[in-house]
Amino acid sequence: MKHPLKYFCFLILLLAVSCQQKDELVSPPAPYGPVPTEAQLKWQQMEMNMFCHFGPNTFTGKEWGDGTEVEDIFNPTQLDCRQWTKIARAAGFKGIILTAKHHDGFCLWPNPESEHTVAQSAWRNGKGDVLKELSDACRQEGVRFGIYISPWDQNAPTYGTPAYNETFIKTLESALTQYGEIFEQWFDGACGEGPNGKRQVYDWPLFNNTVHQLQPQALIFSDVGPGCRWVGNEEGRAGRTCWSLLNTDGFTPGAGAPPQDTLTVGNRQGQYWIPAEVDVSIRSGWFYRDSEYPKSVEELMRIYYQSVGRNGLLLLNVPPDQRGLIAAEDSARLMEFAAALQSVFAQDLAQNASEIKASHVRGEKNPITQNLKNRTHKTSLSANVQAYGAANLLDTSYHSYWTVDDSVTLAQVVLSFDQPVKFNRLMLQEYIPLGQRVSKFHIEIMLPDGKWRTVATETTIGYKRIVLLPMCTTKAVRICIDESLACPVLNRLALYKDEVFLDFKE
Repeated sequence: MKHPLKYFCFLILLLAVSCQQKDELVSPPAPYGPVPTEAQLKWQQMEMNMFCHFGPNTFTGKEWGDGTEVEDIFNPTQLDCRQWTKIARAAGFKGIILTAKHHDGFCLWPNPESEHTVAQSAWRNGKGDVLKELSDACRQEGVRFGIYISPWDQNAPTYGTPAYNETFIKTLESALTQYGEIFEQWFDGACGEGPNGKRQVYDWPLFNNTVHQLQPQALIFSDVGPGCRWVGNEEGRAGRTCWSLLNTDGFTPGAGAPPQDTLTVGNRQGQYWIPAEVDVSIRSGWFYRDSEYPKSVEELMRIYYQSVGRNGLLLLNVPPDQRGLIAAEDSARLMEFAAALQSVFAQDLAQNASEIKASHVRGEKNPITQNLKNRTHKTSLSANVQAYGAANLLDTSYHSYWTVDDSVTLAQVVLSFDQPVKFNRLMLQEYIPLGQRVSKFHIEIMLPDGKWRTVATETTIGYKRIVLLPMCTTKAVRICIDESLACPVLNRLALYKDEVFLDFKE
């Protein structure tokens, strides 16, 4: 050849172009179906919040008052909202929601639209304001603040007439404009008989629009959202299948809500992103009574696994007593609960894996095995493996994930260990900013003879799924995505060992 140097340069150029094409990063998956807003994602990441039922019922022993209670009956002698928030933070709760107005109509703040409030009581000479004290305490302790305002009002003279909706709007304006940021506005659909025998026709669009105008970042809770939904029971249990999607057209809160089993499960092809909130009380009732006792740690752990562990958010009611304090036995139980969670979830055993193999990686033609012994060394990995490889499942950064090509809906990941690992809890998370996709998966472990055994078969994952397993000892775990509405996108895989609560069945 007359020009060997020119030929050599041509080969180098071809090789460079080939490597560049091989290492070209493909685009990420497009969002599938409804996806959470930024506020909904932030809410879901809170995972556990505290509910505080507090008001005249605390002093009468009733669950539902009737609006005829004398205002002076509300008289907490040692109210200390800072105690509430310190306990909440120590127990792992990220927010507190207070019953600012329950069905009896009594307002825990001086609401100018009512004559049934703390301002008419002798407590603190009519100058008290529980919302102010709690919102201040929440800011001091770094706990988010939310409020419950029942639309039902057994004290308001206009209840049962069209004029009441305007009264309720002014009540919302009073509560939502004086106490800083509200992360959640809690509505229920309770609708009792008005004093003139008429049932109130609530103007839900007006109510919701008012909240959105005054507190645009706040999620609205009700049977139909739109921010988050009731889970359909008060047992602390989301569905074993739990979609964050819900069809709400034609439904309203209360009597017009979707069936309770639909609320528990959601809708596979739901039109709106309305995740499940799981409300349950630490005691048998919602308001404090001396005759009741807090649930055991075992019961609280079961509730955690069946709420947070099933793609829900846990809202645990801890009612202050007649002093205005969280009772010592409730506080002690919460600390035991927090310690139990810490004992289970402090150590992710998956972090000890030696390698992870994916049957598919987005932008790659062949299965990809990644060595996990030196995860910081990524120079030998293609851009697609770095961006979408299965090792991202062990990365605690929320926005890194494993995913596959758009045409792939069946995929597997195998996590391998040099030494046998012992675990009985497996956690998976979908990257929900791109939608909820997985509708069926199963888990296998490798036996000593090299054969695989299925130890669990489940359906949805969502934000977080914790699968309760028999105690497993193995050198390899395989997660098999058996059905997905679009290419699966997972951002976390973790293994844990619960050495105390072994007998739970989902």
